[in-house]
Amino acid sequence: MFKIGDFSKLASISVRMLRHYNKIELLIPEVVDADSGYRYYSAQQLQTINQIKTLRDMGFSLGIIKEIIETNADVDILKKYFAQREAELKAELTALNQQNNMLESALKQLKENTFKMNYHVQLKELPARKVISVRQQIPNFESEGKLWTILAAEATKQQVKFSSNPYTMAIFHDQEYQETEIDVEIQMAIEGQFKEEAQVKCFEAPVVKVASVMMNGSYEQVTAITETVAQWIEENDYQLDGPMFNIYHVSPGEEIDSDQWVTEVCFPVNCFE
Repeated sequence: MFKIGDFSKLASISVRMLRHYNKIELLIPEVVDADSGYRYYSAQQLQTINQIKTLRDMGFSLGIIKEIIETNADVDILKKYFAQREAELKAELTALNQQNNMLESALKQLKENTFKMNYHVQLKELPARKVISVRQQIPNFESEGKLWTILAAEATKQQVKFSSNPYTMAIFHDQEYQETEIDVEIQMAIEGQFKEEAQVKCFEAPVVKVASVMMNGSYEQVTAITETVAQWIEENDYQLDGPMFNIYHVSPGEEIDSDQWVTEVCFPVNCFE
């Protein structure tokens, strides 16, 4: 048996942490002297300490580590915990990659001295037009491409003739910001006839007045554009009048390089009465 100080050296872990493990009943001393209160650990408990260290290095919380150790290394249960942690790490990696991309974009703008971009707000009117449309709730913004696949398949099937200016757009209908289950509609203007089917509708889209900004490059600029448009709306005595939408002049479906994307960010507006 080893006193807590000696065991601390053997285990390469602090006495403070051993006391904490004892408190949360993750690693309880083999023997506690009733008179002195001294804690004693066995050599066998070094194996448990090493298990704890390995699991902590994998990113498991102490609560989960306690659950795992209490299973006595049941292989099936371990597989479940490891698979769950693997899924968490993949999600964390995705988030880290997104953050890294944002940092790289900001650094690029700083190097080019364009971090504070001056966006030009244009007041314009989109004409009435005949459109085909797909509107669904999608799990996230990245899933918008599925709607375009549905529309493209039906348009090809019916040999649709698109207008010379098709106003290829995505409309975001939610009354408030949503990160999941997003109400999105996509539209394209057409000429001639179209027979509606379950997922693809056809109707006359009305005239709409918008405050729009032309955005060149990735969608990371949308936050700055929204700030610019909001300020313009206040300064010019307008108010929002419907869901915002994007008109894709060069979309991710057409061009892999995000630097080549061209998107018109549009906010329907009207004057205060």
